[in-house]
Amino acid sequence: MQDRFINKIALETGIDPRSIRSAAELLRDGASVPFIARYRKEATGSLDEVAVTQIRDRLIQLEELEKRRESILKSLKERDLLTEELEKGIYSAETLTQLEDLYLPFRPKRRTRASVAREKGLEPLAAEIFQQEPERDPRKAAAAFVDPEKGVESIDAALAGAGDIMAEWINEDREAREKIRRLYMEKGCFRSKVIEGKETEAAKYRDYFDLEEPVRSAPSHRILAMRRGEREGFLDLRVTPPEEEAVQILERMFVKGDGPASVQVKEAVHDAYHRLLSVSMETEIRLETKKRADAEAIRVFADNLRELLLAPPLGRKNVMGIDPGLRTGCKLACLDRQGRLCHTETVYLSGSEKQRSNAAAVIRELCARFDIEAIAIGNGTGGRETEAFVRGLDLGPGVRILLVNESGASIYSASETARNEFPGLDITLRGAVSIGRRLMDPLAELVKIEPRSIGVGQYQHDVNQPALKRRLDDVVVSCVNAVGVEVNTASEQLLAYVSGLGPQLARNIIAWRDEKGAFSSREDLRKVPRLGPKAFEQSAGFLRIRDGRNPLDSSAVHPESYGIVEAMAKDLACSVKELMAEAGLRERIDLARYVTDRVGMPTLTDIMAELDRPGRDPRKKFEVPGFAEGIADISDLAPGMALDGVVTNVTAFGAFVDIGVHQDGLVHISQIADHFVKDPNREVRVNQWVKVTVLDVDMDRKRISLSMRERAGKKPGQGAGRPGRRSAIQKTRQFNNPFAEAFRRQ
Repeated sequence: MQDRFINKIALETGIDPRSIRSAAELLRDGASVPFIARYRKEATGSLDEVAVTQIRDRLIQLEELEKRRESILKSLKERDLLTEELEKGIYSAETLTQLEDLYLPFRPKRRTRASVAREKGLEPLAAEIFQQEPERDPRKAAAAFVDPEKGVESIDAALAGAGDIMAEWINEDREAREKIRRLYMEKGCFRSKVIEGKETEAAKYRDYFDLEEPVRSAPSHRILAMRRGEREGFLDLRVTPPEEEAVQILERMFVKGDGPASVQVKEAVHDAYHRLLSVSMETEIRLETKKRADAEAIRVFADNLRELLLAPPLGRKNVMGIDPGLRTGCKLACLDRQGRLCHTETVYLSGSEKQRSNAAAVIRELCARFDIEAIAIGNGTGGRETEAFVRGLDLGPGVRILLVNESGASIYSASETARNEFPGLDITLRGAVSIGRRLMDPLAELVKIEPRSIGVGQYQHDVNQPALKRRLDDVVVSCVNAVGVEVNTASEQLLAYVSGLGPQLARNIIAWRDEKGAFSSREDLRKVPRLGPKAFEQSAGFLRIRDGRNPLDSSAVHPESYGIVEAMAKDLACSVKELMAEAGLRERIDLARYVTDRVGMPTLTDIMAELDRPGRDPRKKFEVPGFAEGIADISDLAPGMALDGVVTNVTAFGAFVDIGVHQDGLVHISQIADHFVKDPNREVRVNQWVKVTVLDVDMDRKRISLSMRERAGKKPGQGAGRPGRRSAIQKTRQFNNPFAEAFRRQ
């Protein structure tokens, strides 16, 4: 571990270097982020998952920078180009951009106009002109370089070749590149225009037909939208700075007077900018802003995914899952309290009265036969109609009827995981199983779906896919380990996300469980093939065994700390089980007595919290909200209606809300609150129930504009007069662009 890495991260983050070093060493030894944050607090100074992840990712970046540095040094040494000054500059470069700027003049190049001019022997002429001595005449100097045998036919040809060489020098000048780069970032603009003749085809991009957006403030979603429109051949996208200012910067740097030589240098400056530097900088800025836009979009997706995964579970109930289908029939799946499939059926609600009557009889009979306690209905097409039908059956107060976000259920149904789990089951019936299980435990079911396929993202198909996968996998790992996993009932997919395990050990655990029966203690995990001491250390604290031999096995107390709890119980002359059950006993414990060189107060405090609520679920309590009665289609909506809805997606420009009409409405960022909102994620979250007011309904484009502002629902004369209402609608229409539809449940 290089000390300069540690010190640099400490300067950037403000974290104690000792904590960074400890976290880095643990990461290097294979420890997972959840394990370090939960069970190595003394070593890291109680760094949380966010800080440990930040250290991990920055270390990776710095190591990649170091690899590139060594590669450049090796290349320069092999070609005998490394000077002491250049080597010093390379070692002091702190970013990849600085490093590449230093290396650019020495990078092996394809044949360029400047290299051709050098082959003709014109570099000395370029050097002479570049000095810009007032008394020297470039044309006279160029005459000495005219040589038809070398391809220099005239004085003008010699001057042109010298100009090409000077233009390359200007383009490769590190200070010049930095100044132009800064100009692009501070004053540059994205300029988007529709490709002539494609106005009709590109209708969904019409908000970008003639758009200028400052580089420094362009939001993530608009950058990605413009790039997608360009990629699809509908938009012409450029990134340009104030060109006159760019040229003036270069002239001030390289033109030293107004003599004949300076005129030649000035021409070279213009050529360098227009032919080389502007092209290079535009490419670089496009890549940099894409990286910035990706990071923001990935952050939004990760935040939304966390909220979805940590949605409150209904818990162990007998559940009927219904995948609505108006034409092909509703698929029913009855599940027991462990989520095992008991029965499937298909019923038709939109056919004849006889079919509807038969469907009602089937649902009533299945509810009675399998003692159904809750019915989960997918919220896709036909969901509200199915909900209304089932509610009309009067199944009694003991049966809850709920709409469930079915996004990704079809992906699961067709996946290898679903085929392995239900090899003989029709793909549509697998969807009903997934919907039912998602109500029981969203986390346990959603981990079976590729995170990118869960519809809570923003341009997830346009961002850097490896970066997206890493971030989303981090979120899933964090959520799974925060909740904990019941080892005797968990699926292979859920176990694979447990710290220290992975797919192979998850399969081994399942195989051992199938062959030997349920695990009776955490110690039994050591018997699983290939689950060695390191994997046990990493995973044991996150695995739960309900009703095991040791009561601590159902808690988040790590086995390495069992001795501490046993010592506490012994000192109080009670059993561990009694200590966990009786608060009065725990209140008598003096934690300071149990501090050692390895175990400090942070760990002891965590142990006491676990003894108080062993195996506690950090997710919120399950609630049963609902949509408005009689509002089931977009045609039922009218401006001014106040409705309840559930947030389905949060983006950089607002939040999408399901109000029960098969089409999510958009609450633009300006309509989320009565105060200024910079980041919608700070105001709303996925799965949150909110009160909204309908601002506008565009039936032609199936667009619904909503507001969460209190004044949006007031009548004229109550402080939100007509002009203000019109302004709100206009704002929302302006931002509720056609391309936003692409975000809906991607």
